[in-house]
Amino acid sequence: GVSSLCAICGDRATGKHYGASSCDGCKGFFRRSVRKNHVYSCRFNRQCVIDKDKRNQCRYCRLKKCFRAGMKKE
Repeated sequence: GVSSLCAICGDRATGKHYGASSCDGCKGFFRRSVRKNHVYSCRFNRQCVIDKDKRNQCRYCRLKKCFRAGMKKE
């Protein structure tokens, strides 16, 4: 079958995690962020490109994209 893509960064998804198709990288990032209640800030306009290559550049926008993709704390 066709492997699905991570709803956050477009990398290969390893399944549904926290309610959204995601790769292990974004799954772990989301888990760490919500467990520690991290508050990130964006240095730009909160419109950073989050893709496989740039996903680590802005944690604020990456977490926002996780929530927008439908991820929820368990």
